[in-house]
Amino acid sequence: MTAPDERLTALEIRAAEQEKTIEELSGQIAEQWKVIDRLQRKLDALTDRFLVLEEQTSPGHEATKPPHW
Repeated sequence: MTAPDERLTALEIRAAEQEKTIEELSGQIAEQWKVIDRLQRKLDALTDRFLVLEEQTSPGHEATKPPHW
C-alpha cells in the first residue's frame, strides 16, 4: 500500500469508529430522556398530591366577624 492509501484507510476506520460512538451516545441520550420524563411525571404527581394534602391539613380561614363588631 502506498502512503495515501494507508491514510485513506486510517481515515475510513476512524470515521466508522466515530459513527459507532455517535450511535451509542444517541441511544444513551434517548434512554436518559425516558428516565427524565418518568421522573418528571412522578415529581408532578407528588407535587399535586402534596398540595392536596397541604390544603386538607391547613386550618381553614373562617370569615367571621371580630368580637368588637
